[in-house]
Amino acid sequence: MVQQYQQQWSEQDADRHAGFLAKKLLQRKIPAVIYLHGDLGTGKTAFVRAFLRALGYQRAVKSPTFTLVEPYDLSDLAGYALELYHFDLYRLADPLELDDMGISDYFSKQAIVFVEWPDKGKGVLPQPGLDIFLRYQGEQQRDYLFCARQAELEQLLTELFESTPQEGST
Repeated sequence: MVQQYQQQWSEQDADRHAGFLAKKLLQRKIPAVIYLHGDLGTGKTAFVRAFLRALGYQRAVKSPTFTLVEPYDLSDLAGYALELYHFDLYRLADPLELDDMGISDYFSKQAIVFVEWPDKGKGVLPQPGLDIFLRYQGEQQRDYLFCARQAELEQLLTELFESTPQEGST
């Protein structure tokens, strides 16, 4: 069964909740594959940036649109060996290109992997533990639909949506 939560947030609300998710994943040492779905400009990279900032990452966080993947070593911030990989498959012509780049190496036991435009890697990418769907709701708001497919992430979503204040949400 897939646990789902839907919420409408401002950018500030989304940043706060991305931070909650980041800190809980690190505290519990939960590796995760997270798919980010949404049109261009809906805030997929901004969500990853807020996730990293909440962990204390201060360097540039850019969209991997042209590089395909941006790696982040979070070991110093986490206190244990941890990598975060941020993929943007928007420009991918063929899913088999992912095999050529050794995609399976990125999905290690101690990694958090965000994938934008995961449909472009269908048949090659592993199944996600969490899907996040973003949709415009006016200039200042986005709809977020979270679908957990992994027990540990289901628990985190329960905490995120039932235990944290929902300022600015509807």
